[in-house]
Amino acid sequence: MASAPAPPAAEPDRASRGRRAAEAAARESYGRLLAYLAYRWRDIAAAEDALAEAFASALTAWPRDGVPASPDAWLMTAAKRNLLQAARHAKLAADPAVTILIGEQEGMTAGPHDPPAIPDERLKLLFVCAHPAIDPSIHTALMLQTVLGLEAKQIAAAFLVKPAALAQRLVRAKAKIRDAALRFEEPEPSELPQRVHAVLEAIYAAYTLGRDGALDTQSADLADEALYLAQLARRLLPEQAPASAEAAGLLSLLLFCQSRHATRAGDAGEFVPLHEQDAARWDRAMMQAANETLWQAAALKCAGRFQLEAAIQSAHCQRAFTGDVPWQGIAALYAQLAARAPTVGALVGQAVAVGEAHSPVQGLALLEQMDDAAIAAYQPWWVAKGYLLARQGERAAARECYVRAIGLTELPATRDYLLRRAQALE
Repeated sequence: MASAPAPPAAEPDRASRGRRAAEAAARESYGRLLAYLAYRWRDIAAAEDALAEAFASALTAWPRDGVPASPDAWLMTAAKRNLLQAARHAKLAADPAVTILIGEQEGMTAGPHDPPAIPDERLKLLFVCAHPAIDPSIHTALMLQTVLGLEAKQIAAAFLVKPAALAQRLVRAKAKIRDAALRFEEPEPSELPQRVHAVLEAIYAAYTLGRDGALDTQSADLADEALYLAQLARRLLPEQAPASAEAAGLLSLLLFCQSRHATRAGDAGEFVPLHEQDAARWDRAMMQAANETLWQAAALKCAGRFQLEAAIQSAHCQRAFTGDVPWQGIAALYAQLAARAPTVGALVGQAVAVGEAHSPVQGLALLEQMDDAAIAAYQPWWVAKGYLLARQGERAAARECYVRAIGLTELPATRDYLLRRAQALE
């Protein structure tokens, strides 16, 4: 009996391509599409729901029908349809946002050879999320979720808070934006000082999460997105000294960090700390661009946190050219940073720099001055203390610190590195 003919190979291939395309669009386009919708609909939560439905539809339609010529335009059209349908159910047909979306329908249904351009509204939405009427303590988390698409549990893990509590605060913040009719507009120049720092903080937090790999497969994409937003902020912010200088400072900082990206992991994927990285492999062109950007910021004569952090990274990068790390200068820069922005990270960095520039005893003294509640679950504090204790010859105490630090990280590569350090002290 003849065997049944094999199914055509094209069908599984098309289904697989469709799923991969939908997943790629979710990674690469979510923030841009959401910002566009939210900026016009004036309701972040409604835009999120509509876009989520559009992605769900894509996961069904694209594997079956094939990937559209312009995935972003397909998703935007589907999300708009969902918003308009919700508006009809809620009897909001006269709402100005509905009129805006209806008026755009022609542009969003362009042919496959002429896909419509979707403006990138993310920077504007970042400023909306940084409105002073919203609790400042939720600004960064709101931006990370709304503009960069992170889940509440991911953000909560990064900020050491409970996911349920953070999720409730995010819901309240979005309701505040909707109910208070907060303006979805670029802030006036007089409003920038109130908002620009929160926006830059969120971009930096996103880059740090991506760089440290805390989000697994999303990490590289997130770091790239943050770098892009930093470039956008540097280009679009008005030439006002405080705002423009700090935007340039942040971009410089991220470029310095990114210049060392290739050396952060070994051949087997193991974590390599800064002082063990091969400086000859750092990207010199990117370091030069970072230095030029930092000098442009300094020319505005308005020093700020990100400029100081960029200057610290610039000093570390001198090792690529001189072979030495200027610890005295780094310690002096950290002293300025700690005086201006005494974050836990800045204080820990200052302690390590002082320990290198002067003595481990002085560095340890600075660590011990920090608030117990702030450092109890802060892994870098325990790593810094272990490092300085080891330099001082207190091997058993140093090992205990590394063991404590191991319990405070979920990143396999970091945990393995700390375990090796602890075992070396046995």
